[in-house]
Amino acid sequence: MIEPYRPRIASESRYVQARGLRHHVRIWGGPPQGAAASSGLPPLVMLHGWMDIGASFQFVVDAFARARHVIAPDLRGFGLTQRPAADCYWFPDYLADVEALLDELVPAGPIDLLGHSMGGNVAMLFAGVRPERVRKLVSLESFGLPPSAPTEAPGRLRTWLDELKAGARMRDYDSLEAVAARLMQTNPRLAADRAAWLAAFWSAPNAQGRFEIQGDPAHRHTNPYLYRTDETVAVWAEIKAPVLLVGAEGDTRWTRYRKDPQVADRLSAIADLRVVGVPDAGHMVHHDQPARIAALIEEFIDG
Repeated sequence: MIEPYRPRIASESRYVQARGLRHHVRIWGGPPQGAAASSGLPPLVMLHGWMDIGASFQFVVDAFARARHVIAPDLRGFGLTQRPAADCYWFPDYLADVEALLDELVPAGPIDLLGHSMGGNVAMLFAGVRPERVRKLVSLESFGLPPSAPTEAPGRLRTWLDELKAGARMRDYDSLEAVAARLMQTNPRLAADRAAWLAAFWSAPNAQGRFEIQGDPAHRHTNPYLYRTDETVAVWAEIKAPVLLVGAEGDTRWTRYRKDPQVADRLSAIADLRVVGVPDAGHMVHHDQPARIAALIEEFIDG
């Protein structure tokens, strides 16, 4: 049996009632006081990706060179956050949830904001819609989505209706070791001790004693709405914060960015953008290279 990873910095688990749901938030450090407060650095809010959890950022937090106040919610329908009484998830809800959580946890002043993958898309939209709330923005492996054609709409809606009728379920596992093995199968770069540690947060035992992923199966349904690229780019153009976009050189998203001039053209709407590639990393770049990601974040937000 693999010995699980041992965190260097302990976190606090907190629950916040917002928009009718009980949201789980993981917090490292507390609000800066005294000399730390005089540094002027705001809290760092981290938003995880699809089928992930706030605890996923533990390895990066452990690699920071200085103590920080870090806030990482489990987004609705993921982790320990309550699932809404619905079988659909809409992207604008994530924006509203982030704002409601900030109103509760950081009611005044700007924040530094980071998002990975889906969380990166949320973070970039939030920074454009509420530019006064974001001082600096880091987006990990989030380049937006390819444009959709209007002709895709009928088929997309039909697929969505069919999936709602059929229902969705998540695979379960007979042990935490099996969950850890699944994580390593999905990400071959993930170290065994980190997989063993993540498995205990990524899953929970059900009534039959098997381990279920802490994600609502409804997230697997096809989104019935087309991705509106022009609208997204218009929001990006409203971002006032400097933006650090980090790509994993071992992932197809980075390859698409490097080879597709349309992706770079869309991202050019962001006024102050720096793009960095991280070698020997896949899509879960914060798991594969946490020390490198931590260094990039600190260099960017502290500079």
